[in-house]
This record gives sequence, structure tokens and C-alpha cells, in this order.
Amino acid sequence: MKKLFGYADEYLRNSDWKDMAMLKFCLFSMGILAGMRISEKSKKKVGVAALFVFVLTYIPLMKKFIGIVAGKKRDE
Repeated sequence: MKKLFGYADEYLRNSDWKDMAMLKFCLFSMGILAGMRISEKSKKKVGVAALFVFVLTYIPLMKKFIGIVAGKKRDE
């Protein structure tokens, strides 16, 4: 597992914002395809879980981004 994370770190070091945007679109599309396969009785549970994961990941990402933007504005 450590080897896999090492490869991921190396990939990120060699990536720019366009690569990350493509990765996000790829994962988004995969999520839509998976969502199409969920039965009607499970959709609510899966939706709540997806919302939880979204909030759990979105907040730290935006916190980091806002910190970078605020730091840039102070430097100007």
C-alpha cells in the first residue's frame, strides 16, 4: 500500500491543474455511471453517504484553497 501511495505522490508532483481537472471529471463520470446502477430502495442511503463524503472532502479542500488565495492577496 505504501508503494501505491508513493506512486500517487509522484504523480501529483508531476501534474498541473489541467491533469487534476481531468481526474475530477473522470471520477465524476464514474460516480454517475455507478449511480445509474443503484436500486431504487438504496438510493436514499447511498445519497446520504455520498453527501457525507462530499462535505468531508470539500471543506478541507476549500480551506486550503482559501488559505492560498488569502496568502496571495497579502503578498500583493
